[in-house]
Amino acid sequence: MQALIRIAAVLLTVVALPLAGAAWDGRSPGAYLGFPPRTAAVTPAPFAWPVFLLGAAAVAAVLIPFLVRILRHAGCAQPAPAAGRLPAWGWAALVLLVVSWAAAWGAFGGPEALRRHAFTTLWLGYIGLANAWTARRAGTCLLTRRPATVAGLLAASAVFWWGFEYLNQFTRNWHYLGLAARGDWGYFLAASPPFATVLAAVLSTRDLLATYPRLSAGLGDAWRPPLPGRTGRSAACLLLGAAALVAVGADGERFFPLLWLGPLLLIWGVQGLAGEPTLLDDAAAGDWRPLWLAALAALACGLLWEMWNAGSLARWQYAVPYVDRFRLFAMPALGYAGYLPFGLECVAAAGLVFGGRRTDLRRGLPGVADT
Repeated sequence: MQALIRIAAVLLTVVALPLAGAAWDGRSPGAYLGFPPRTAAVTPAPFAWPVFLLGAAAVAAVLIPFLVRILRHAGCAQPAPAAGRLPAWGWAALVLLVVSWAAAWGAFGGPEALRRHAFTTLWLGYIGLANAWTARRAGTCLLTRRPATVAGLLAASAVFWWGFEYLNQFTRNWHYLGLAARGDWGYFLAASPPFATVLAAVLSTRDLLATYPRLSAGLGDAWRPPLPGRTGRSAACLLLGAAALVAVGADGERFFPLLWLGPLLLIWGVQGLAGEPTLLDDAAAGDWRPLWLAALAALACGLLWEMWNAGSLARWQYAVPYVDRFRLFAMPALGYAGYLPFGLECVAAAGLVFGGRRTDLRRGLPGVADT
């Protein structure tokens, strides 16, 4: 019951605070409460070199200390686990991935409905393959260890991503093309299956990356930032997350990066005040591996999302203000930075639904990320 209360509190807050920001700006909150949330194409603010360079400098300032430490310690990393054989179901997942990829990009011709819905089976194939490859290297994986949890992640993920579709109404950073769904319910039912694959994809990728120790070498006993105690930092996260969501509602064009930080800080604040551990606790103790691997997993999935989206019939397109240049697929180069906090958000959301004390959901694969 307490978990349900926390989930409801987060959902209601994520909905209410941007509406408060919009009302503060003089706009009608009712304009953002349509079902399901949809965002039309807009023309973003033009590219601005000062904003781009400032954003690039901020991303570099965050990433360079991690990369330097990893490179310095890569030679001392523990040996990678001995690889076994890929399970038979992993080969089946690979076939599903390849066939779905070909269908999504129109290799088979046929009805357009096949192309529009192949993105979901493509990602289900990827989730299966990522878990099979993890099992091959580590002898265990999320799918075999917690199959019921993976099924729960699929359901939770749909709600999770619809939340971002709602927030996108305020920032208008992406919209969809090539959709043929009729009516609101048709759109909702067509969009929910691909949304349902997000959390399982990121967490499965995180576990797979954990089987390559050099990717997080030196981060197990690294910096211990002078943060306040759990109660203090949780309250700070709650306040900062709330302020970020109000800012997104008040001026989504200027504060659009906060779309990826506000919900994360809010969840961390709620979990921390409820006594649940978070990735921020691990970092405060000097272990940055869970945080780093979660961010890296979302970036890896992001590259695949953008690549597979590029040739799909039903796809998304971006309208990112001030930094829309140097595109890789449809995404502006600096936009990939948003995947880094998004990975932390995926882990936080899984912890909110299933309990943050499930170490293998929060920190990753047992015996690899925890050693």
